[in-house]
Amino acid sequence: MAELDTAWRTWRFEQIALNVKDRVDDPSASGVDHYVGLEHLDPDSLRIRRWGSPEDVSATKLLFEPGDIIFGRRRAYQRKLGVAEFRGIASAHSLVLRAKRNVALPEFLPFFMQSDLFMDRALKISVGSLSPTINWKTLAKQEFKLPPVEAQRSIAERLVAIEAAMVALEEVAHQAEEALSAESQWWATAGHRNVDERGVVLPAGLPSGWRLLTTRELCDGPHSGLTLGPFGSSLTVKDYGHLDEGTPVLFVADVRRYSLAHVSQKFISPQKHRELSSHEALPGDVLVTEMGWPPGEACIVPEGWPPSIIKADLIRARVNRDVVLPEYLVLVLNSHWGQQQLVRISPGTTRPRMTLRDFERVRIAVPPLGLQREAIERTAALRSAASEAAERASACRTVKSTYLASIWGGA
Repeated sequence: MAELDTAWRTWRFEQIALNVKDRVDDPSASGVDHYVGLEHLDPDSLRIRRWGSPEDVSATKLLFEPGDIIFGRRRAYQRKLGVAEFRGIASAHSLVLRAKRNVALPEFLPFFMQSDLFMDRALKISVGSLSPTINWKTLAKQEFKLPPVEAQRSIAERLVAIEAAMVALEEVAHQAEEALSAESQWWATAGHRNVDERGVVLPAGLPSGWRLLTTRELCDGPHSGLTLGPFGSSLTVKDYGHLDEGTPVLFVADVRRYSLAHVSQKFISPQKHRELSSHEALPGDVLVTEMGWPPGEACIVPEGWPPSIIKADLIRARVNRDVVLPEYLVLVLNSHWGQQQLVRISPGTTRPRMTLRDFERVRIAVPPLGLQREAIERTAALRSAASEAAERASACRTVKSTYLASIWGGA
């Protein structure tokens, strides 16, 4: 592009950035309020959104000032670096860098360090197998070609604008997710305020028109029911390991919170489908994961989805729609309250797993159908807002990545 011309000069990285080595041996006496570890840095994001307290850490840390770059020198493939907006201390597994203004503008340097050119070099010079780490002396000697300061200012202005739009959209998505969580929690708990831990309704009673029912009762009725996927030899890899088409087989990995995606790409023959028809999942059915962390993530088989067979570790709930709408059941199960209930009945620490029998006993306070539809509409609007903002933020990220590649792709 235009910025990449003969005016560019080659510099050693130590000429581009200062390695700030202000050590803090006693974090609790550092006089600052923020500690930033590698766990607080997000990949490919310059914004530092989280931090800890100096009182919670020990050993030597590095002091940083507003505007400094905190670069994760350990596991550089994670592409973690952030620009500080406050004074604090950083992990010794990072480098605190400060732009040398005569060579690199402070607003330009972080974007250069996010480029594939820099990150690929950082990865190449990392040493160690289990936890590859960058040595400053090695990084300092690396040579990079940079544009003159005036060109840097022009490049940075564009990237700052893209970054600002991306951050704003990410914040909108985050706020919409928070609102969705709060809304779902309200509906999940509203009917339980007069229900004790044993599931007994207290004298004050349920809200007018609400009913306290088990998931088994929610699935009682014509053409309704609960079932698990087939176990043992009923469905094995021999049945689905070699076909590229047929009846989809749905695994735990295919079920996401609120959405179904056939990422497993496994199929069985029509004959095997007929044999396992009692384990069939149809559009409108609710699928619930029996294991995982957390167990109990739920989604609805969407309209237009072909008849499928669920695998072991999935529960299919075909609800009585005169009592509960499938979208409302999914809303409750995916709420914080719902997840707490399902974790509580799932034994195991590393791989908690609930049984169908335990799931059948979970009690849910169900409002009248009109209120269920209101809850569904409100939460669907919030999910849509969060999804749209996240997609637009992703588009900004792509624009940024493309622009960075256009600048340094040939450098």
